[in-house]
Amino acid sequence: MAIMQANAKKQVTFVCTVNPKAQAVYLVGDFNDWQPATERMDKKKNGAFQIKMKLPPGKFQYKFIVDGIWFNDPQAQEQVMNPYGTMNSIVRVE
Repeated sequence: MAIMQANAKKQVTFVCTVNPKAQAVYLVGDFNDWQPATERMDKKKNGAFQIKMKLPPGKFQYKFIVDGIWFNDPQAQEQVMNPYGTMNSIVRVE
């Protein structure tokens, strides 16, 4: 789930709980040109993976790559169909 924190820097926290036993989780989206190796998420003690990013205002599509498999965020409030027949998650930054 992506949570926007209200501050001037538009910091957004992305949390992935798809597989607590995963070895590596990456955040990909239109904010990083869907590049799978650029935003590796940190594993927390509770098994969730997390990353904080500063994003400009707007609407962004994203997914998680969990041990090489692409997943949408089941906790995202919005989803949109992508050209590949699967769903992308949406985060809005205001």
